[in-house]
Order: sequence, then structure tokens, then C-alpha cells
Amino acid sequence: GQAGKALGVALVASTTGGIISTLCLIFLAPELAKIALKFGPSEYFALMIFGLTIMASVSSASLTKGLLSGFFGLLLSMVGLNPTLGTERFTFGIIRLLTGFSMMPVLIGLFAISEVLLQVELFNDGKIPRVSKKHKIGEIMPRGKELKGLWKVILGSSLLGTIIGIIPATGGSIASFMAYNETRRFSKDPDSFGKGNLAGIAAPEAANNATTGGAMIPLITMGIPGDVVTSVMLGALMIIGVQPGPLLFTQSPQIVNNLFVGFLIAQFLMLGLGYLGIRASNLILKVPLGILYPIILCLCLLGAYSLGNSAYDVMLALIFGVVGYFMKKYGFSAPSVILGLILGPIAEQELGRALIISHGDWTVLFTSPLSIMFYAFAVMSVAYSLGLFRKKKKAS
Repeated sequence: GQAGKALGVALVASTTGGIISTLCLIFLAPELAKIALKFGPSEYFALMIFGLTIMASVSSASLTKGLLSGFFGLLLSMVGLNPTLGTERFTFGIIRLLTGFSMMPVLIGLFAISEVLLQVELFNDGKIPRVSKKHKIGEIMPRGKELKGLWKVILGSSLLGTIIGIIPATGGSIASFMAYNETRRFSKDPDSFGKGNLAGIAAPEAANNATTGGAMIPLITMGIPGDVVTSVMLGALMIIGVQPGPLLFTQSPQIVNNLFVGFLIAQFLMLGLGYLGIRASNLILKVPLGILYPIILCLCLLGAYSLGNSAYDVMLALIFGVVGYFMKKYGFSAPSVILGLILGPIAEQELGRALIISHGDWTVLFTSPLSIMFYAFAVMSVAYSLGLFRKKKKAS
């Protein structure tokens, strides 16, 4: 019943994360870029293993169901061509499956369409009250006391998101999951996450937007794009004859300064436009639910189609919408599925690269101090999850 406040916290956290990452970009870019140089295939693989340990603890009341959901996501990630050998897997002769499952149709299905189906069921059973309350601005933006309690979460998640963004091929999704999990891990009330705890909103939003500035750091210091967006920026800069890298700061300082200023302006524009958008979104509550749900479903299907102008994506979204409906109904974790789907291909690809470089020597995965550190984090994450679920079991 506090959708406005949730959106307000997300907006403030996202803006703050963007500003912090931009300041890191301006003042610490050369030093932070050295972190990216330390990552090879074995370090990437260890990082992905650490990320996969999160899947047991996100959004599931049952350790078994959380793990099963994560392994289901890993299984989905294996559909298509083997990234190392190029052989087909689980395609069943369907050409469309050669490229695997596209992320966005799966996301739309598991989170949006499944929620529409659940809400329609509750609406038909008379379990959803008709909300007609008009929100005031004080109920939308978080109060000073609430922000005071969130500043450590936002700062920590922003720094984590910036560091994750520096590492090429990671991105906002991984940063969001890690920030949420670590914030929940160190919270005094982890059971309240997913049930109205504002820290559970602030952490992933701050980390997600902080990756934008982090991804720019390897681009302007070494000419290595950190994500898809910076890859496009690299192409645009090269078209106008600008080569990103160490010499960019001396040969074209005006371009660097313009990038820095543009990034800062974008964060404040996002704050203003997001605020106006939140105010306008309250009007949605006035639409009768019997009309609103079909509109949302149509927009979901339209979004799935617009990604590739393909009816196949629409079909995927519908299929995963039904899958997500039953998962939520029986207590399985949709976020764990997405985590497995995101991290699975990266882990497999980096494992293949590490073994090719080492000529099949598996010990290469354990020779780097960074790799060992991430494996240690993974063990601690699993131990924490087991302890948390045992505590819940005893309490119940």
C-alpha cells in the first residue's frame, strides 16, 4: 500500500548511486581502472560462482526451493550453442533455440505477466481492496528520518555497484543482486526484506545505477567498454576520430570534461523527471482494476514483441508468465531463476577460456588471490544462507 514511497526511495537511491559513481569516475578513474586489469578468466569464474551462491537466499522462504529455482535458471542458460565448442544443446531441433532464451521476454514473463495473473486471481476471489486513496507528496518522497536510516545502505551499494561496473561484462543485474543480498545479510531484520523494508529497495537501485559510472572508467582510461552502452559510446567516439585510452586525457581533455559534466547533469535530470513520473503514476490508481489488468498485459506483450519484432518473443513471455505464476503460487523464487540465467553463460564461458589458456589444468582456477577471495566469499555466503534458514526453521 506504499507504492509511492517505494518509487520515491528507488528514485533517491538510484540518483545517489549515479552521483557517487560519477564522482568516482571524475576523481579516481585511473586508480580504479587497475582493478579491471587484474581480472582474467579464472577471476571472472570465481566472481560468478560467488554470485551464484546468492540464488539460495533471494526471495524464497525455502532453501530447497531457492536452490531448485536457481538450478532451473542454470538449466535454461544452457539452451543453445556451447560458447566454447559451438555444439547444440537442448534445442530439440528448434532453430530459434540456437541463441538460447532472450533475457527480456523471460523477465517480462516471470515478473510482470505472472504478477498480472496472480492479481487477477485475487481480484476475482474478492481478496484485493479497491484502492482509491490519493497520495500526497509527503507520502511519495521518503522522509528525512527514513533517508538517515538508509544512507549507509545507499553508500555501500553505490560503491559496490561502481566496482562491479568497472569489471567488463558484468553490469547492473549482477550488481543489483549482490547489493540486495549483502544488505540483507548484514541487516538486523533480514526477514523483513521483500515485505516492506526500504533497504531492500534502496540497495539494488543504488548499485544498479552506480554501474553506469563504473563502466565508463575502463572505457576512458583503457579503451575497454564496460558494458553494452559503453560499447556503443566507444564506436561513436571512434567515428569522430577520438580513441579512448590513457592519451584521451591529454589529447582531448575537453571531451573528457564534457563527459563528466554530462554524467552529472543526467543524474539530476533523472531525479526531476523521475519525480514528475511518480506524481503522474498515482493517476493509475484511479483506473478500475478490471480495465487496468488487461492494459498491463497488453503492454507486456507489446514490450516483448518490440524487442525483436518477433511473435516468438511474445510466446516466450506468455510461457514464462504461466511458469512464473505457478512458481510464485507454490513459493519458488523467480529472482533465483533470473540469477542463474544471467550468471550461467558468463561462468561457463570464462571457465572454458581459463581451461583453454591453461591447457586443461584445473588448478588455474585457484592460483589467483582474487579467485581465492571470491571462493571464500562464496563459502561464507552459503554458510550464512544455511544458518539463516536453520534459524527460521527453529523459530517456526
